[in-house]
Amino acid sequence: MRAARFFAEKFPGKSLYAVKANPSPELLRLLWSGGITHYDVASIAEVRLVRATLPGAVLCFMHPVKTTAAIAEAYHVHGVRTFSLDSHEELAKIVSATADARGEPATDLSLCVRLRVSSEYSELSLAAKFGIDLADAAPLLQATRQVADCLGVCFHVGSQAMTPFAYVQAMERVRAAIVDASVTVDIIDVGGGFPSIYPGMEPPPLEDYFASIHRAFESLPVSYSSELWCEPGRALSAEYNSLVVRVDKRRGDELYINEGAYGALYDAAHIDWRFPVRCLNASRDSAAEGFSFYGPTCDDADFMAGPFELPADIEAGDYIEIGMLGAYGAAMRTRFNGFGEGLEASAGDEPMASQYCGTRRDPRVSDNVVRLR
Repeated sequence: MRAARFFAEKFPGKSLYAVKANPSPELLRLLWSGGITHYDVASIAEVRLVRATLPGAVLCFMHPVKTTAAIAEAYHVHGVRTFSLDSHEELAKIVSATADARGEPATDLSLCVRLRVSSEYSELSLAAKFGIDLADAAPLLQATRQVADCLGVCFHVGSQAMTPFAYVQAMERVRAAIVDASVTVDIIDVGGGFPSIYPGMEPPPLEDYFASIHRAFESLPVSYSSELWCEPGRALSAEYNSLVVRVDKRRGDELYINEGAYGALYDAAHIDWRFPVRCLNASRDSAAEGFSFYGPTCDDADFMAGPFELPADIEAGDYIEIGMLGAYGAAMRTRFNGFGEGLEASAGDEPMASQYCGTRRDPRVSDNVVRLR
């Protein structure tokens, strides 16, 4: 809830939670309680989930490629009025799917054209799959303006942007697109990418990002008439979860644990993401050593290189807390090889790193208050 209040109170515009980062209904309700009233949904399943969990939420269907059936259900059944797009084909699809029974086009659409921008300052690129090139944006913006009650321009600088300049640079492309198209714009949506703290990745304070975005927004020729939006996912959910795993075997500097690449540690395996770790056995006080992990499945790809710094005398039967898994960890879990089950618990301690309280927890200190469910 602390993260939700931070964005609700300090971001100089409207914050939409990117549900894909963690679709837990409990988390959705916590974010709502913290002041997040708008939700970026990327599929009809997410539309249904958030509408059932938070009946009063404003839903924005921000995936640039949707089926006609998904658009129609979102609009006619669930009250979605905001959609993103990056092509003339998608625009035609939205117009057709939201028309009434007589074929009359909708007059209450908020349509955001996604512009392709650089991901060079982010840990994970999102520059290849979606977004229209600046050179091609003007005709699409003009066509969208003709059918939209509110016209927006949106972009995504990539996940875990490590400098506020990523947004400043993207805003310059937005400026060029607006000037080239000569259209009035009602929404500027800077997307996600707001970072959390991980080992080896300590970004500037989020206030620096907000200030840079606000200055860039104020310099746009449409700032007087438009709203500023953002779509944080990781930044609102990363601190929500930790994972406790058991060491089942040690082989040198390799630990075999009961979670892995086909579960909550997908990012650790496939994109070499480093998560904070600590041994939960209070007696462990030996020097730290770097370890890699093998997950529980029979697949060699179920491997996390790390290194993860843990006591040198760690052994089978010990337990490890892996922190900052609220973003994408729970969302990526599968049941491959029959694994994937686990107890859930509520803990009353601080996250292993935080963008919101300015402190790190000492990994040698255990202050967990756990309630199993």
